[in-house]
Amino acid sequence: MLAHDDITIDPALADLYRDLHRHPELGFQVHRTAGIVADRLGSLGFDVTTGVGQTGVVGLLRNGPGPVALLRADMDALPVKEDTGLDYASTVTTTDQDGKTVPVDHACGHDLHTTCLLGAAEVLAHDTASWSGTLLLVFQPAEELGAGAQAMVDDGLYTRFPKPDVVLGQHVAPFPAGKIAAHPGPAYAGSDSLRVRLVGKGAHGSMPQASIDPIVMAAATVLRLQTVISREIPSTATAVLTVGSVHAGDAANVIPGDAELQLNIRSYDTDVRQHILDGVDRIVRGEAATAGAPQEPTITEIERFPVVVNDPVALQKTLDAFAAWLGADKVMDPGAGAGSEDVGIFATAAGAPLSYWLLGGTDPSLFTTGDMTDPALRTVPSNHSPHYAPVIEPTLTIGVSALVIAARTWLPPA
Repeated sequence: MLAHDDITIDPALADLYRDLHRHPELGFQVHRTAGIVADRLGSLGFDVTTGVGQTGVVGLLRNGPGPVALLRADMDALPVKEDTGLDYASTVTTTDQDGKTVPVDHACGHDLHTTCLLGAAEVLAHDTASWSGTLLLVFQPAEELGAGAQAMVDDGLYTRFPKPDVVLGQHVAPFPAGKIAAHPGPAYAGSDSLRVRLVGKGAHGSMPQASIDPIVMAAATVLRLQTVISREIPSTATAVLTVGSVHAGDAANVIPGDAELQLNIRSYDTDVRQHILDGVDRIVRGEAATAGAPQEPTITEIERFPVVVNDPVALQKTLDAFAAWLGADKVMDPGAGAGSEDVGIFATAAGAPLSYWLLGGTDPSLFTTGDMTDPALRTVPSNHSPHYAPVIEPTLTIGVSALVIAARTWLPPA
């Protein structure tokens, strides 16, 4: 058994992690993973409910009087072809929600999140003298779609189970394993992904005068969209607008009839977000009108993540416990990040404070200073990269221990 202070961690968790990594599942399709989670929680004495929000799993363990702490892990993977060279790398392909065959990889580390929470469940279930109250463990599907947390809430998470007094969770990140990082207040950006369809008029490539070229319309739109951030948002505000996909036509000598853009907006402030969305709408419609488009463009939402806001008081309480355990030099403030998460939905829906932190998962030997200024942060593989895979140790031990310590901090013995 591996020990960290008084926390004993089953070494078989590493094999579970490798198994989950080999068998990733997309979105709401996390049937195998959810089955493993349910079986393990049941064997530990948790009351287990499956199928919450389609494929979510909830484990409930009551241990006398006290508050309710929700500990959350996400379970889904990404449509990415893994290129890590690991002997437990994924070779899985599946059909996505659009009916396309895609490779699947746990390139964001949700397999580690799931393993860590199962490990923490085991520690806490076997040591009920160290805490009092109620553990509400939430294993969530479809985080990558920005839909899983809301699906679980909409499926009666807080009418079927106790409302939490705090929401706790973690996300593995590409900084040194053995360290923890968190930022109070708006910690992770809100994200809006949109699909824009511009309609023109197709023609032969030799007869542009007979067309209304949607490619030119799209190009003008892409360029104009950049001015929303550079010329309309105050320089003190933080926001990003990225056009990540442009598609039109299939042949060099044919002017197509339409073009599609996919774009993503990241922001931290609701007024800034709305200004950007209004600007996108104005520019897309304006460029279509200028081009003489025969019909209005359409703008549809692909997915949306709200801003993740860490409650400063709740976060500090958790981080103080981490500092006492790991040492203050191992706990960092990374500043606000532009990544997005839907974990905050659990806190907002419950009216509970959120305490959410980052877990270092990269080989510490690759870093020099080991803090958020380290040059290696620009070169080591990051989440969503086909090369991303956390080192199993000490990441797994620290991840399990962090969840146990956070739970004990919020559920002290009576």
